[in-house]
Amino acid sequence: MVEISIFLLKNRHYDIEGAKVIPQQGGWSALAFKAGTAHQDYFLKMYEKSRASTPKWTALIDNYVPVLLWLLRHSGLKGKIPVPLLTKSGHYQCEDENGIYLMYEYIHGAAIGGNALTTEQVCQLADIMGELHRYGEDIPLATDALKEDFQVPFARSLKEFWQQEHEAVPGDVRERINPYREQILALVDSVEKRAERLKNSNIRLALCHTDIHPWNMMQSGQQLVLIDWEGLKLAPVEADMMFLVDEPFFESFIRIYRKRHPDYAVDADALQFYQGRRKLEDIWEFLEQLVYDGQDAPAREETLAHLNEELRDLSNSIATYVK
Repeated sequence: MVEISIFLLKNRHYDIEGAKVIPQQGGWSALAFKAGTAHQDYFLKMYEKSRASTPKWTALIDNYVPVLLWLLRHSGLKGKIPVPLLTKSGHYQCEDENGIYLMYEYIHGAAIGGNALTTEQVCQLADIMGELHRYGEDIPLATDALKEDFQVPFARSLKEFWQQEHEAVPGDVRERINPYREQILALVDSVEKRAERLKNSNIRLALCHTDIHPWNMMQSGQQLVLIDWEGLKLAPVEADMMFLVDEPFFESFIRIYRKRHPDYAVDADALQFYQGRRKLEDIWEFLEQLVYDGQDAPAREETLAHLNEELRDLSNSIATYVK
């Protein structure tokens, strides 16, 4: 069904004929397919409409893709970021009854994944981030929808999770989450207090990727490419630094980064806000999948394992998140 839908989609919305569609390893937010022709390969992302998290990942497509196109043309990031192809009608996305789709030129290479970054990759990542963070609210595009508002939209859902009817939450999920109730609520309180302080601060906002990890990095030839830009925001740069400050390569990274931003120093309050909010977001998304997405047994077991990992990490590092 999905393969047929994608085939029809290609011919209806893109000038791609005779493509062979092959499933690829997808990411957290979307399914992935390679659409190969005799002349060129394409990469198709499919956000399934059946998933509860899809609106979060797709709501801002028409806001963040124009920024990627602008960066492609006006920054030093060409060849270092992927940008969706326009449809025949000039749109950034298209959809059918199954999903919402973005089409890209195919990047030939491999995800960094579980491998450690090499010295050269660290240098290139610092170069990418240093260039990206040069641009802020002064770019000549409408960016209000991308501007950080320091909201914690899932905080209320987490607070009310234990008030739901017993039948609404599967027993094994409730059993896993119950021992961490006080820690989760303490973190919600801490993050919300930091959010209020940041809302009233004058901290600089810059374009940020907001999801920097090795599975969102690809090595293509000699170039590191940063992929999956659904979270593009105008935010304090700690929205990106939170993924890097604890890495063994951070000292090397920041030395190169400061060639473009010589006065940069990590803002501790912003860093702890983003670290805490991300932890809560990950926990909520796993809960959301387990309660609302109707996963099959293998997928459900995998999600439970991820939830367990996040909860254990919270328990081991709660003092870091709650200060």
